Amino acid sequence: MKRDFLTLWDLSSHEINHLLKRAIELKSGKDAHKCPMIGKSIALLFEKASTRTRVSLEVGIYQLGAKAIYMNPKEIQLGRGETIRDTAKVLSRYLDAIVIRTFSHDMLIEFASNSSIPVINGLSNLHHPCQALADLMTILETKGRLKGIRLAYIGDGNNVANSLIEAASRMGINLTIACPKGYEPDPDVLKRARASAKSEIVILRDPQKAVNGADAVYTDVWVSMGQEKESRAKRAKLKSYQISNKVLSYAKKDAIVLHCLPAHRGDEITDDVLDGPQSVVIDQAENRLHTQKALLEFLLT
Repeated sequence: MKRDFLTLWDLSSHEINHLLKRAIELKSGKDAHKCPMIGKSIALLFEKASTRTRVSLEVGIYQLGAKAIYMNPKEIQLGRGETIRDTAKVLSRYLDAIVIRTFSHDMLIEFASNSSIPVINGLSNLHHPCQALADLMTILETKGRLKGIRLAYIGDGNNVANSLIEAASRMGINLTIACPKGYEPDPDVLKRARASAKSEIVILRDPQKAVNGADAVYTDVWVSMGQEKESRAKRAKLKSYQISNKVLSYAKKDAIVLHCLPAHRGDEITDDVLDGPQSVVIDQAENRLHTQKALLEFLLT
């Protein structure tokens, strides 16, 4: 039976632990000579531009022995009016899996419901679960554990924040999110996470209070792709939600700094923090490769 990965809820805490352990093994070079997916073909259907998602997936698929096929919706019949249903059914006959990076999460759900092959969410406006797996791996590598970790997220309650909420709920991380009124994470995501949480999930307004005593401090861009029209107003609302050395000083002395990149330096984070000794953002970016390889191996072998 095929498995999709549209949100973190599609994996149990046990399965996430398994994937993280496997990703760490792959990063260490274990089984580097093995190609468990020889002969398989995986499509990358991207409506949104990408650096880390596209490159890490193409490299990871190659290292696993499979073939990556990049598809721009404007260059296939989907861009000329073919239905999602028909596209999903046809591509299921050619491929072994498909990664979709899109605006509408409903599009992912519709595609997956009509697909007989695994569908992986490479990003939607509502969720970014592949990023959350890399985030968990990075925290585990640097802190040696996930359960009981205090994670502070500062800024816009966007798709990254939603997936962090799910990850925290699954893995026992205590998560505090500081955001302005009107920029909270998705209420349905919060409701489900709190109903099943093994940890504390708090939403508040004060960044310094959120960061106080944190083991890890996380931020993301204030204006995501597709939100450019509201850029000026949104930046004004989020101006006081910047991670600076002053804000970081309220966290634990050995706290790590996370950012999923790309970063808008001088907006959500200052240069001295992003490039500072507590930053693990480049390790975090690298870990996209290893966690996605572990995920593909889990879903397809």
